[in-house]
Amino acid sequence: MTKQDVFDAYNHFIMPTYTKMPYIFVKGKGMKLYDIDGREYLDFFPGWGVGNVGHCHPAVLSAVRHQLGKLIHLPNNYYHPAQAKLASEIIRHAFDGKVFFSNSGAEANEAAIKLCRAYGAADGSNRYEILTFENAFHGRTLATITATGQEKYQKGFEPLVEGFRTNLPLNDIDAVLAAVTDKTVAIMLEVVQGEGGINVAAPDFVRRLRQTCDERKMLLVVDEVQTGIGRTGKMFGYQHYGITPDIMTLAKSLGGGLPIGCMVARREIADTLKPGTHASTFGGSPVVCRAALGVFRAIQKDKMLQNATRIGAYLLEKFEEMKKDCPSIKEVRGLGLMIGLELTRRGKPVVDRCLAKGLLINCTHDTVLRLMPALNVTKKQADTALKILGSVLREVV
Repeated sequence: MTKQDVFDAYNHFIMPTYTKMPYIFVKGKGMKLYDIDGREYLDFFPGWGVGNVGHCHPAVLSAVRHQLGKLIHLPNNYYHPAQAKLASEIIRHAFDGKVFFSNSGAEANEAAIKLCRAYGAADGSNRYEILTFENAFHGRTLATITATGQEKYQKGFEPLVEGFRTNLPLNDIDAVLAAVTDKTVAIMLEVVQGEGGINVAAPDFVRRLRQTCDERKMLLVVDEVQTGIGRTGKMFGYQHYGITPDIMTLAKSLGGGLPIGCMVARREIADTLKPGTHASTFGGSPVVCRAALGVFRAIQKDKMLQNATRIGAYLLEKFEEMKKDCPSIKEVRGLGLMIGLELTRRGKPVVDRCLAKGLLINCTHDTVLRLMPALNVTKKQADTALKILGSVLREVV
């Protein structure tokens, strides 16, 4: 297909649920993307947080190729070694519990919401209400856009699902305590809000949430769809805070580019779900489970957690230095390789200009530049991104 053929096919046959940028990419390797004309780009926002091990990592490719020749799909009423091994690997890195596999983060969060409600029904309290936070993002299904609490995602899809109290201010424990009622069964939190603008939860706040849930026999649900699988420098974001959630959700980078999500719950809570109460036809298929196992192998073998911590700290330091000489940068924030630059102006022109110069980044919440490079990004690649972004910020202001 020519470039125009591709554009025309999208216009005629694909629903316009994304704002498109006029670039056609055909190949990826590591931190690099290549367009249809063969031009190379440095990808500092791979797949909306999917590419934690980079594009086409050899460990993922090898695992997928091996499994494709054996068995692609198996119904979940049978057993398969890949799913068993992946579940045990996730639990080994997280906390004692059980795993439910899905295809995406929204599905994982839907499963978590259902489990919270089932838990409230099973303990006799009939609690069902879930508290969420301002600038949260938990997905685009009906229940998860309600949990997200942002009108721009909800408009036109009313009536919304009942049972949520949303838009509580992050890091304000008094507001949380005031919102709890006798119907509250859970609190749902991202320890670093991604779509909401790279807002980092304060350590004491997260610990107080855990304490509140313990005291009131509520569940603490941590949405790790963006923060999980090494993004923050630890395997899971909650591990920075010295707490353990009751329920955790994962997706995006778990499959190394293939669609897989999961919900992890403490053992006694997980057993609330019985056969037939929840399911996913494609959840935890052999191929995607092998891909995810390849992701875990790559992260550990290549010491990516240590690299994410080191390069993340380096980038944050350099952006703080840049801020002193660049009045368009209002604030620098982040954790590990989940980095946000809040600007004094709209971020889209900066994203567009960076792309024209060969650097992929993202703008969220209108004014926040978001950088989430692969965990194996090198210092040289970080310096290249700093140089391009610094020059663009000075050009467009």
